[in-house]
Amino acid sequence: MAVFNPFVPSYKSNPYRQYSRLRADDPVHRSQALGAWVLTRYADCLAVLRDQAAFSSDARNARGPVADAIDEQRRGSPLGRTPTVLTSDPPDHTRLRGIVTRAFTPRRVAELRPHIEEIARDLLADAPAGEFELMAGLAQPLPVIVIAELLGVPSEDRARFKEWSNAIAATTNVVTREDEALAARQATEQLVEYFGRVVSQRRREPREDLISALVTAEEDGQRLSEREVLAFAILLLVAGNETTTNLIGNGTLALLEQPEQAQRLRDDPSRLAGGIEEMLRYDSPVQGVVRFATRDVEVGGRLVSKGDIVLAMLGAANRDPEQFPEPDTLDVAREDVRHLSFGMGIHFCLGAPLARLEAQVAFGVLLERFPHLQLGEGGRERGGTFLLRGPSRLSLAGGQDRDALD
Repeated sequence: MAVFNPFVPSYKSNPYRQYSRLRADDPVHRSQALGAWVLTRYADCLAVLRDQAAFSSDARNARGPVADAIDEQRRGSPLGRTPTVLTSDPPDHTRLRGIVTRAFTPRRVAELRPHIEEIARDLLADAPAGEFELMAGLAQPLPVIVIAELLGVPSEDRARFKEWSNAIAATTNVVTREDEALAARQATEQLVEYFGRVVSQRRREPREDLISALVTAEEDGQRLSEREVLAFAILLLVAGNETTTNLIGNGTLALLEQPEQAQRLRDDPSRLAGGIEEMLRYDSPVQGVVRFATRDVEVGGRLVSKGDIVLAMLGAANRDPEQFPEPDTLDVAREDVRHLSFGMGIHFCLGAPLARLEAQVAFGVLLERFPHLQLGEGGRERGGTFLLRGPSRLSLAGGQDRDALD
């Protein structure tokens, strides 16, 4: 019988072997170590994501020791149980998403393209023709700069923002170490204090930034409370940074392993948008999401009890051969790329348009600057948690001097 163990080194290097065994032997798997159900089939994950009535995003619907630990962690947060678009159900979720969507609009995101291109080119301006460390040089700073500017954060504070974001992201496991929980709580306290000052300033003197838009946005005469504004700003910072950073890192690794796909993108840049969707499917930045059963419910022939924790493993769903032919092959021209990497249903990722735009810009610039893309001598190293997947270090070679491209 297959067993799900995300804490062994082999999982960090390649979780898809475990997923494949589980999908074949026990697709709705009860993990004793995690105290949770682990889903690895596309159809099961999709059903759970679409059924918000039976599968809640609010941890208060959970039961058991792991659920108690999650609830304790949230109650210990400076924001307490303040609902967010990620951790709430209707009607709270409907109200929050309606207001936030008025501030964080597709138009606002689309208008960022020229500036994001400028940022990406500036980050690569001093990249040597030889070795280049992708994560520190492009994948990490690009989303930090973009989101910081969106929120109206001055450049001198960006490094602190990345440190705070990393500390909070480290707790995106069902099981979290005590030291990680403490670091995340301290980071949240510092972010609440920081953004609290910014929100107060924007109420007095609004600017052309997202914080000002969040403060003033209305839906049916309702506005976000100050705690809700703070919670969304922190969510955007953490989720926006981690998702895009991991997407750029994972996608680049995939192109290194299958260089003919990189060449297809160079030969036909119009494939880039579709190619990024395939990168999202092939090696998802977010490997899984957590839901909590609100009633006894059947999933894939197994009975899930009220209060049980359910892990919909998006990375596994995206490699399900019942949904995707040759799922372990990267194909930037794949026609059906209905991946679950941004979720589905009412909790579909609000920041997906921004992540896609940043990735399109990053890969466009990267493939231009590195016509002979290959792994550098500095090698690579996997980072992340078992729910967030991406490299912490990725050295590239095969680039050209900027002067050679001008």
